[in-house]
Amino acid sequence: MVIADEVYGHLVFGNTHFVPMGVFGSIVPVLTLGSISKRLIVPGWRLGWLVTSDPNGILQDLGIVDSIKSFLNISFDPATFIQGAVPQILEKTEEEFFSKITDILRETADICCDRLKEIPCITCPKKPEGSMFVMQVLKRFLLTNPLIQEITGITVGLKDWLRITFAVEPSAFEIGLGRMKAFYYRHAKKQ
Repeated sequence: MVIADEVYGHLVFGNTHFVPMGVFGSIVPVLTLGSISKRLIVPGWRLGWLVTSDPNGILQDLGIVDSIKSFLNISFDPATFIQGAVPQILEKTEEEFFSKITDILRETADICCDRLKEIPCITCPKKPEGSMFVMQVLKRFLLTNPLIQEITGITVGLKDWLRITFAVEPSAFEIGLGRMKAFYYRHAKKQ
């Protein structure tokens, strides 16, 4: 069985095209996790879904589908205002909105990777081609201030990495990256 986390599946830009894992369901059963909250850029809503792609019925035969249904019936309902907003959002949100979001994410990803080159203690190994985050290596040994507080990549198994969101209006993002650069130069070890 493949468990596919596709919450960022619609937030793809660059030369990469998203291929949903469900297309391989005839080869191996696929359980896909999706999220409306990421697609609409409202991450605090925590609203998503599970879909099985299993034309051969393996998950059904093993009782996995029934187990998933039982678990989801425990009631993890979103807040009432979110439940009320979703039908309107689904019916009235134009495709242009999603295109605009993708364009902004592409622009801020470019800004992020270009501006991070100006900060020697942070390395961006690969420009993102989707999602709303970029992972960077933090070279702590270049800094004199050991009291830096951040949520590092350790939460996803990457020690000394930073996860920066670029789901921000471009001019505000430029200001934030400028502040990071200024911080580095205030706390850089003298070579």
